[in-house]
Amino acid sequence: MPAAIDAMRSAFAAMAEGRVQMPMRNSLSSSRGVTLVMPGAIDDETAALAVKVVSVFPGNKLRGIPTIQGLVLVIDPETGQPSAILDGPSLTAIRTAAACGLATDLLSRQDSKILAVIGSGVQARTQVEAVCCVRDIEQVRVCNPNLDSAEAAVGELRGQGRIPTDVRATSDSSEALRGADIVCTATTSGSPVFDDQDVNPGTHLNAIGSFQPSVREIPSATVARSLLIVDERQAALEEAGDILQAIADDSITESHIHCELGDLVRGRASGRTTDDQITLFKSVGFAVQDVAASRAALNRAQELGIGLQIAG
Repeated sequence: MPAAIDAMRSAFAAMAEGRVQMPMRNSLSSSRGVTLVMPGAIDDETAALAVKVVSVFPGNKLRGIPTIQGLVLVIDPETGQPSAILDGPSLTAIRTAAACGLATDLLSRQDSKILAVIGSGVQARTQVEAVCCVRDIEQVRVCNPNLDSAEAAVGELRGQGRIPTDVRATSDSSEALRGADIVCTATTSGSPVFDDQDVNPGTHLNAIGSFQPSVREIPSATVARSLLIVDERQAALEEAGDILQAIADDSITESHIHCELGDLVRGRASGRTTDDQITLFKSVGFAVQDVAASRAALNRAQELGIGLQIAG
């Protein structure tokens, strides 16, 4: 995860400096789910090129298979040859969490000790890992209406790496947010997953679950009273239901977006200014994150000599 956070720092810096190619992703929707096609390239000293195809099918839970499916094709930027195929869900979970780890490092209070995570799937679990990489977290609360799912996540997370042993399960979002310094939402919910009144002054929030205009995790009132940072402004204004629905109900205007995360990385914008300020990082995800993460993963695999070699 620390290496993934470093890769995201480079990716967001490249975005801010205009050293990327990233067409808007194509979305194929059906009654069962959505499939996204996301190409991207980074133009730097080593260059990188990749295409991700990822599907989000909520009904898969009933089939006993993961909600998120997909692959990442890494392409040699010198020859155009395919270099590797990587597991899309794993890479997505790691790079999404790493971006939130970066945002948390740049925006949360240094003395943050309590982390609340709404959701208990793979994305939620990597969020815990990432936040614990950048802050000395003493207590983690995992919230899911399905308490069995939350308890399963707790058993997997407790004491792993920098994650503390004090990891608790709850089905009550109010209980999870009570006194929390950092809140991460990683759900497939179509409506807000907590009440605005439960968000404490000084909280930093990472919202990653919703990426379609019709769904959201964050109440409009919380968006309105937060310093709002996005991963990419155009994508946020086309896809982020948390923001679009707050605009639609007149809670905010487009100008409420303070900056992109890359602006913070490059020092072009300021982040938190007071300890009681609420900060919100809204991520819909973009292809350059996958490009940077896949490059780092492939380089590491080559160093370790791991992976299945396929003859051309």
